[in-house]
Amino acid sequence: MAERVRVPGEKPLDGSGGIYYVDVVVRKASLLEERVSRLRPEGADLVPEHALVPPGTNFGDRRRQNLRQMDRSQEVAAAVALRELGYDIEAEPAGALVVAVAPDAPADGELEPLETIVGVDGSPVQTPDDLRRLIAEHEIGESVRLRVRSGGATRTVEVGTVASPVESGRPIIGVQVEQSAEIRLPVDVEIDLGGVGGPSAGLAFALDIVEELDRDTDRGYDVAATGEIELDGGVLPVGGVKQKTIGARRAGIDVFLVPAGENAEVARRNAADVRIIPVDNFQQALRKLRTLPKKP
Repeated sequence: MAERVRVPGEKPLDGSGGIYYVDVVVRKASLLEERVSRLRPEGADLVPEHALVPPGTNFGDRRRQNLRQMDRSQEVAAAVALRELGYDIEAEPAGALVVAVAPDAPADGELEPLETIVGVDGSPVQTPDDLRRLIAEHEIGESVRLRVRSGGATRTVEVGTVASPVESGRPIIGVQVEQSAEIRLPVDVEIDLGGVGGPSAGLAFALDIVEELDRDTDRGYDVAATGEIELDGGVLPVGGVKQKTIGARRAGIDVFLVPAGENAEVARRNAADVRIIPVDNFQQALRKLRTLPKKP
């Protein structure tokens, strides 16, 4: 990633090791691939189109959402990495950013991805936890009044609630949200991955920024990483870990950092000789890398 990340004060490459990101390619399967599994690439999964592109949206909508997630991932990763290196970072929570709306949920038709929820029933929402807490104060089936910001405009909408399918007794409106924040970086960090989208390269971005400014983070190894990174340094689970692990193995990666839990279990099942390091947060990722013996 050193060729794709530019930061003032970066040190020259020493020719050994490096930080790498991994990505998953999504394409339409051929008729033969649908019917004959051995014709599919190693690790490929067949999924119905509606699982990737919900009704009422298209691949263009999905691509725009992924690119927006990538932009935010880069900004958050830069903030986390620079803070770890001792820079003062100004980052103010600015609401719960809608990244997806479940089809047929109460919020379907009322909210759109990229809008930010900044209030519930007159109370301010600064974080996703604020949103969950305020909605949880309602009975299932009651409506909530949301203050929503989109671009420079703000509006109020009434949205009903339904029972959560995974948390008994908890009301939800049917949106996936992430932290919205106003981040001001003390230096300009430039990251260019072309048309790659999504938030899962956040951990790799942050590691590479530290590597470029501090060096020896990778200990001479070829290190790949995947995981969405939060402003507090937390590392969240991501999709496509099986395919990413296979890609890392085939590329000759030595060490692969992945979110702890199910992601790490999937990675281990497909890793072969690649060393899998599960992590919960950025500080832990740095610590585990820096305690590796130098690569001979």
